[in-house]
This record gives sequence, structure tokens and C-alpha cells, in this order.
Amino acid sequence: MYVGGILSHIVIGIIFQGSEPSTIFDVYVYKERSADILILPGLAIKIIADLILYFTYKEKPNWLKLKILMMAILAVNAFVFLVPMMPELVQLAEDSIPFGELSQEFLDKEHTEQLVGQTNIIPLLLELVLGSFKPKLWKEKNDRLIQLKKQEKNE
Repeated sequence: MYVGGILSHIVIGIIFQGSEPSTIFDVYVYKERSADILILPGLAIKIIADLILYFTYKEKPNWLKLKILMMAILAVNAFVFLVPMMPELVQLAEDSIPFGELSQEFLDKEHTEQLVGQTNIIPLLLELVLGSFKPKLWKEKNDRLIQLKKQEKNE
């Protein structure tokens, strides 16, 4: 839900880029509603699942700590920056319709939304990779090597 909603925002933005203000208004109404229906509930499910995962580990591996940090960055981006921007963008697009072109205020806000959205790429990819592959990171690698060497000596 979360990732699919984000991808749909990207696709619809690309498809209708440079359209009439009335079309852009419809695009941003779609983006706002799909955020409410897909992205935010998906993010909530993801946060709950990550917290359950975190609390099931007695000893927290580094990949999990990093995954939780990435989840926190994504949640802050969503709730502090992107969600509050959506109604503003809808209103600015609607206000532009009578003039036949998008206002500079809308274009500036849209640019900010795109920049904040792009900052989600690295944390999202990192979190997906960490959760999928659960790699040994930093000190954990050295600890594992030490354990293997001790086992070799004992055999």
C-alpha cells in the first residue's frame, strides 16, 4: 500500500506534467485522497510491523536498528512535510484554474514536495534491503568472524 501509493504519485505526476491547471487540480485531489487511502494506512501498517519486529528481537542487530532509523525518517517526511503540503497544493492548483496557468506559489510548493519526496528514495530502498537481507553490519561482522575462529580452534 505504502510503496504502491508512492509509485502511483510519481507516475501520475509524470503523465500529467505540464497539463492545464484544472487537470493538475484533479491530479492533486487524486494524490491527496490516495495518500489518505493508501499511503498513510500503509505507512501505519509498516510502522506497526517494524515495531513488532523490533520488539521480537531480544538482542537488536545493527540492520534492525538502521531499519528503524530509516522508518523514522520516512514517517517524519510523511507526517511533518508531505501530508501537510497536500491540501495546500490542492488549494493552490484550484486557485490557479481561473488564470489558465499555475501560479508561481503552486510551482514553488510543488518543487518542494518533489524534493522532499525524492529524499525518501534512499531511506526507503535501504529499509527494504535491510529487512529483506538482514545483513551483518559493522561490529557484528567482526563478532561473527571471532566466533568462527574460536569454533575452528575448538575443532
